[in-house]
Amino acid sequence: MAALALPLGAGLSKPAHASNAQQAGASKVLVAYHTRTGHTRLIARQVSRALGADIFEIRTSDPYPEDYEEQVAVAQRQKEAGFEPLLAATVPDLVPYNTVFLGFPIWGMTAPAVIRSFLSKHDLSGKTLVPFITHGGYGLGDSLDVLAAHAPKARLISGFSKQCEQERQTLQDVTNWLGRVDLPG
Repeated sequence: MAALALPLGAGLSKPAHASNAQQAGASKVLVAYHTRTGHTRLIARQVSRALGADIFEIRTSDPYPEDYEEQVAVAQRQKEAGFEPLLAATVPDLVPYNTVFLGFPIWGMTAPAVIRSFLSKHDLSGKTLVPFITHGGYGLGDSLDVLAAHAPKARLISGFSKQCEQERQTLQDVTNWLGRVDLPG
């Protein structure tokens, strides 16, 4: 399962075209997402484009480290502490949205702390919550339980999940390769 969201500047962006349902004033859809590598952003943009949905990128006010290993360590500390980082921005008005697609990668077998922050700062009561989740091969972990606990009054429906390239394996492959490179001394 996975969720979607993409930013435009500091807020919402509108796709170039809107679906017939959106144009007719039917239920509005928001795609909100957090991404590290861009895999989740790719899915979010596709969902937004296909549904004519608004898109919002979920970011922390203090960005996660660029270095993969450092980011993993920060994510683990946040998970263990139950920490919810401050968001760079929130969706100004969720009232018009009946459905929220929420996208994120799995970090440490769960939803990243920033997703808990997003759900804590946005009341999804009465809204349909559709997750879309990217992962490196270990599956969804307890991410759906996190969504259910942090958005208890939302209608959580089955979403989408996709295994994507795993950074840790790529880094290990590069390290192994470098160990075999015979550089001139």
